[in-house]
Amino acid sequence: MNPDSHPLRLTDLVVLVGYLIVVVGLGIWLAKRSKTTEGFMAAGGALPGWAVGLSIFGTFVSSISFLANPGKAFDDNWNPFVFGLSLPIAAWIATRYFVPFFRRTGEVSAYTHLEARFGPWARVYAVVCYLLTQMGRVGTILYLVALALAPLTGWSVFTIIIVTGILVTVYTLIGGIEAVIWTDVVQSLVLTLGIFLCLGVIFTGMPEGAGQVFSIAKEADKFSLGSFGSSLTEPTFWVILIFGLFINLQNFGIDQSYVQRYATAESETAAKKSVWLGALLYVPISALLFLVGTGLFAFYQAQPDLLPETIGKGDKVFPHFIATELPVGITGILIAAVLAAAMSSVDSSLNGSATLTWCDIVKRFSKTEPSEATGMKVLHGATIAFGIIGTGAALAMTRVQSALDAWWKISSIFSGGILGLFLLGLIVKRANNVAAVTAVTIGVLLIFWMSAPWLPEAVRPALHGNLTIVVGTLTIFLVGLLVSRISPQKS
Repeated sequence: MNPDSHPLRLTDLVVLVGYLIVVVGLGIWLAKRSKTTEGFMAAGGALPGWAVGLSIFGTFVSSISFLANPGKAFDDNWNPFVFGLSLPIAAWIATRYFVPFFRRTGEVSAYTHLEARFGPWARVYAVVCYLLTQMGRVGTILYLVALALAPLTGWSVFTIIIVTGILVTVYTLIGGIEAVIWTDVVQSLVLTLGIFLCLGVIFTGMPEGAGQVFSIAKEADKFSLGSFGSSLTEPTFWVILIFGLFINLQNFGIDQSYVQRYATAESETAAKKSVWLGALLYVPISALLFLVGTGLFAFYQAQPDLLPETIGKGDKVFPHFIATELPVGITGILIAAVLAAAMSSVDSSLNGSATLTWCDIVKRFSKTEPSEATGMKVLHGATIAFGIIGTGAALAMTRVQSALDAWWKISSIFSGGILGLFLLGLIVKRANNVAAVTAVTIGVLLIFWMSAPWLPEAVRPALHGNLTIVVGTLTIFLVGLLVSRISPQKS
């Protein structure tokens, strides 16, 4: 056991176990509605828009955001909050173009249309990229949430990874996408409640009252959104805003975890409302998470004796605050909130990966039409397999922490390539297979050149790393546009 850990008090343990029972129980209760492939993947297209919207919101607020945003605000300022300000722009584009497009295709998979536009290679390329990215994402989320919960619970990182991985896999396996969405609703409410409770304790715990938070933060320039200069080598306001726009267009346009939710909504109008609800809810909740970090900075500036020197950077301060300053019972709720943020992201990755395995691999390449029973076996088997792989990836990261940064740089290659290809097919009607292959090849090589960690900085472009997906996506789109203009068209 970690000597810096704080074993759970009985009341907090009861709260946490009660929450986990509710989440898994909800998945079991919904099992009867997921007996068909359509029910497992799309919930019969009968879910209300508000529930789908809360699920989208829950997917946005992963444990990475829930834990990292307060840490960033504690260490620096509100510059990363600008990422969320791009969401309304991305949501408008998504509801105007992406949602109607995917509802019109009638496909559960986000990548079926790529084959119709550019051939089987484009579909397989997108699916493989998505699956690799999601398994890395699941591993990262489980690993980070375990690092945060270990000092709060007194349990080992290995134990937390395995237990969390099993629980998410079980209710996703049993209840399908409907369990994913309804448990995300519960988890969204829990993590939002946790944020408000935490802020309440911070403000009431200030020696000179709640106003002291803002006076200390203002003096330290904690509310700064970053420089408004034109530099492309620093995380200025504009760099983060453009980065956020492209990442969120990627989420709404090509991420199976989001696109699949459009099919679960009871109508196109409900699907559009779900996008707006998820996006507009995330912005203020994200601001509150940054306020938690700013509040923690002020809290420990006013009472420095409460923060041991061993805690160090901000990513460790929030867990320390939860373990030492929150009243009995509320600690259990906050731990449940941290778990909720992780589980609401992992479950969608598992269900989305299983859906693509069935739709884009097994069903697509079967010589004969597979039966419904075969489909359910594939969906269940793939959910278990990806749950095991994701949990294994998280366990591997406990030994190779440096792999985290390298993995996310490599994943930018995958996501950037898919977004550019999607936009090329959607916007450029003349784009053909030659244009797509040429564009993706050049674009991915450029992204690889910009993000390869082993290349010296002197031979890489003088651009901030967040602009990699922006440059890559625009390159694929513009190269594809140019080639489609000069290449001969079939009559």
